[in-house]
Amino acid sequence: MNWFIDAGVMEQKSVFLGDKGKCWLWKSNELSLRGWKNHIHCHYFDSKKVRELWRKLLFLWLVGWVLGSFWIFWFMYSHAAERRKETLASMCDERARMLQDQFNVSMNHLQALAILIATFHHAKQPSAIDQMTFARYAERTTFERPLTSGVAYAVKVLHFEREEFERQHGWTIKVMYSEKLQSPAHEGDSVTEALEVSPVQAEYAPVIFAQDAYKHVISLDMLSGKDKFYVQEDLENILRARASGKGVLTTPFRLVKSNRLGVILTYAVYRVELPPDAPSSERIQAAIGYLGGIFDVEALVDKLLHQLACKQSIMVNVYDTTDSAEPISMYGANITGKGIYHNSTLNFGDPMRKHEMHCRFKQNPPLPWLAITTSIGTLVIAFLIGYIFYATVNRIVKVEDDYRKMMELKKRAEDADVAKSQFLATVSHEIRTPMNGVLGMLQMLMDTDLDITQQDYVRTAQASGKALVSLINEVLDQAKIESGKLELEAAPFDLRAVLDDVLSLFYGKSHEKGIELAVYVSDQVPETLMGDPGRIRQIITNLMSNSIKFTEKGHIFITVHLVEEVMASSLQEEKDCHSHSLYSLSSYPVVDKRQSWANFNIFKKDPSGFQQLLTTSSTNLINLIISVEDTGVGIPRDAQSRVFTPFMQAGPSISRIHGGTGIGLSISKCLVNLMMGEIGFVSEPQVGSTFTFTAILSRAPTNSNEYKPSEFQGMTSLVVDHRPTRAKVTKYHLLRLGIQSELVMNLDEAFQGMEKGTLSVNMMLIDKETWLENAEIWSLFMNKVTREKRVEVPKIVLLGNPCSTVRTSPTHSMEYISAVVMKPLRASMLLVTLQRVMGCRGKDTLQSGGLAGLSLSNLLHGRQILVVDDNVVNLRVAAGALKKYGADVTCADSGKKAVMMLTPPHKFDACFMDIQMPQMDGFEATRRIRDMESYINDHIKHAKVSMEDFENVLHWHVPILAMTADVNQATYDLCLKNKMDGYVSKPFEGEQLYREVIRFFKSNTKKIQ
Repeated sequence: MNWFIDAGVMEQKSVFLGDKGKCWLWKSNELSLRGWKNHIHCHYFDSKKVRELWRKLLFLWLVGWVLGSFWIFWFMYSHAAERRKETLASMCDERARMLQDQFNVSMNHLQALAILIATFHHAKQPSAIDQMTFARYAERTTFERPLTSGVAYAVKVLHFEREEFERQHGWTIKVMYSEKLQSPAHEGDSVTEALEVSPVQAEYAPVIFAQDAYKHVISLDMLSGKDKFYVQEDLENILRARASGKGVLTTPFRLVKSNRLGVILTYAVYRVELPPDAPSSERIQAAIGYLGGIFDVEALVDKLLHQLACKQSIMVNVYDTTDSAEPISMYGANITGKGIYHNSTLNFGDPMRKHEMHCRFKQNPPLPWLAITTSIGTLVIAFLIGYIFYATVNRIVKVEDDYRKMMELKKRAEDADVAKSQFLATVSHEIRTPMNGVLGMLQMLMDTDLDITQQDYVRTAQASGKALVSLINEVLDQAKIESGKLELEAAPFDLRAVLDDVLSLFYGKSHEKGIELAVYVSDQVPETLMGDPGRIRQIITNLMSNSIKFTEKGHIFITVHLVEEVMASSLQEEKDCHSHSLYSLSSYPVVDKRQSWANFNIFKKDPSGFQQLLTTSSTNLINLIISVEDTGVGIPRDAQSRVFTPFMQAGPSISRIHGGTGIGLSISKCLVNLMMGEIGFVSEPQVGSTFTFTAILSRAPTNSNEYKPSEFQGMTSLVVDHRPTRAKVTKYHLLRLGIQSELVMNLDEAFQGMEKGTLSVNMMLIDKETWLENAEIWSLFMNKVTREKRVEVPKIVLLGNPCSTVRTSPTHSMEYISAVVMKPLRASMLLVTLQRVMGCRGKDTLQSGGLAGLSLSNLLHGRQILVVDDNVVNLRVAAGALKKYGADVTCADSGKKAVMMLTPPHKFDACFMDIQMPQMDGFEATRRIRDMESYINDHIKHAKVSMEDFENVLHWHVPILAMTADVNQATYDLCLKNKMDGYVSKPFEGEQLYREVIRFFKSNTKKIQ
């Protein structure tokens, strides 16, 4: 029902907040971390539409990267093509530049040759140059003109000078045929002989000097011919050359003899040296001849390319592009193909003619493997990222789905756990309520006159009922531990008294089995500690219960020390004693208990460092180590790993033979963990077991309830026991009573000391086994003392074991024994016995249960008590218990009746109220009673009402004690929170009832004035 109630409360809160409050509440929820988490989950992974959107985004991602990979391929391919184009351009420009540079060198040498002719042929009379000289000089200087295949010189001859010119040279001026571009090469002078005589014209330009390879052109007129086009072009070239003073190129033509394409570079030779800015007319008048250089373009380009290492990598074409519409190929095959190419401009010095070099790679470009691999690799990476993204999204979706399912299952489990806890609490309360009635009625029945058989039946019924209540408490503790709701109290308590109570609890079973019980607490353990005594008692009781179940002979020994003692090896004597069975409590072999704490984390620290830590951090902290040693059957080795597992036992027959549920040790381990301690054990089959645990408690203000009556002050005793461990236990209990002790092993040693006067004691405590072995010696000693009367005979107290009785003792020695105390030793029992023996029972004698001062009968006699409980049986039990102590009891069966009956003025001195009641529980009834009392007290204080109307009571406050079966710190805190004055357990226990009521009933007054 919690979810329904919580939902109702939240709905009411939202109604009270209004519109603005709802807005702020919504914003606070949105801004919370869990709200953001839920928001992201719901909006980004939970919706089917959003999941479809994720898939579309993934598809777009893949498509985008496919396009991106194509773009990367295109970019890298374009970049590679651009680099290839740049490489081609660089190679082509390099070849064009080399060809152009060499052509310029040849031009310079031709110009120098022209100057040479002008100087040594025209300026000298007679001429210093003839054909032979010219030919030899041209041949020897060929290396200076690497691109020229031949040179020739034509002189300017006017018509009136022709006859004289021909007579001087011995040949006639002939015309140059129009077939010069097509005619094949001829041997010797056959070409010259076939030429015609130049017709009459105003000016002639016959060749007079030529290189030997071209001497067949001597006598040919460069300005004549049958083909008008070529005649006109030659004429224009010569005229441009002499008018400009620069080299002029002809149109490419087939060279005579070689039939290769070539060009002629023409330079004008002047009579005198002209300034650079001389006009054209002056240059024409000064011209006296024309020097021509013949260039075999194909041979020259081939020669140039052969000089380069990478000649074969590209194809080169040279074109005359003077007429861009019909370019003339000067070199290379006129092949057009696909692929990149580059054009480089050639400047041969003639501005009227244009030339270009066209370059392309011979081979097709290789496949762009880098672009292919890069684009494919990028695409693969993109696909991998997409796959990872897809897998991640699917994984997130799956995890979120699993998380949602897990949260649903968790909520179901939590709801089931809450339902289980509520069910257990309700069922346990419903079971304990009638059980409390049963136990209470049985206790009341015990107070009546019953015969021995009837008392045995009642005790058996009480034991069964208490066992059932104990089982219910264990199940509830396990449920609280699983839900994490188990809390510890913090109250002052006497650990030694708690251990005495535990021994008393198992007194009957130990005597039935003949097992010796003993407890020893180190004197370094403070008398009063702060902690949860109930849980400490529960842990030790669980361990003792298991030891009682599985021990058939020997002993069960509880020891308590400080951890510092063990770490500082102050227990070396005890460790040595345990190494031999003679020094155990009952002479039976025992396991080495040091192994039970060998794995504790606290013992892995440095002892000095741990001691310093305790001293500096908090001097109030007390770290106890408590061991429970037995000589039972031990735990099988295969079952030792599951000792602390809930509901698990060593074997299937254990519960049938010994009983139990198997959760005691599990609960003990959880309780030890809550006390910031550790628990462990060591066990050997057929030898025994030792369980050890640590607990961190704190010191409490000393409010000792120790049994140290004043009549024992200054007394000494002698403990005679042949077992040192057992003698040490006896000495421990005597010290609790303020009696100093001496230890001896046998009676001979005691008698010798008494005779010599070194031992003077008031009493002797002799173990039964030691007494039986030396009884005859005692008789002889007593006879001697009677005759001589030198030694004062001490009181003799015999310490009997469960395995032996006094009836087995020799009758002739029993007359000297003052009293017999049956083990296990407890301070209260030993106190009463020694007071009786020493004859000093006085005012300090404590009542049963350790209560001092007034008894319950004196406190409750005549008191008006209101008991409130909805259960009729519980009402009768509580009323009967209180009436037994002399109280006047009035009963009420509901909280509403209690509020009415406790409205001031009333006659009641106290109220015992049940917590869980229908309609109005005990807490609500208490709050209403306190509100009424506060209201009336305020009116009385301000004189708004008369005190006589309220029985002259100035301040109304009736003590209200809760009656509950849940006796723990949480219940106590809840009672105080609801303005109750305390609580008592159901059914009533005398000691707790006395502890609570004595706070209110210290005198016979009815109200607190």
